[in-house]
Amino acid sequence: MIMSHFFLGVAIFLCCLIVLTLYRAVAGPTVLDRLVGANAIGSKTVVILLLIGFLYGRIEMFVDIAITYTLLNFIAVLGAARYFYKKKG
Repeated sequence: MIMSHFFLGVAIFLCCLIVLTLYRAVAGPTVLDRLVGANAIGSKTVVILLLIGFLYGRIEMFVDIAITYTLLNFIAVLGAARYFYKKKG
């Protein structure tokens, strides 16, 4: 019971941090700041997915979803970085 309240509190705190990181991803002064902000949002989302898995007691299902989301986030950031690198050069 106490651990579920703790996990819920951590998830809410991470959601607040995502809102702060969203500012950097939208209003970053450079493209690199925007990419780092987007990657940070994706990483925090993976942790929130795992916390939801702990809260619902179905961690095995949410681990699979988190791994898939991590791979998609990684590929998207690499693709965006390569696109902006080629566009600049």
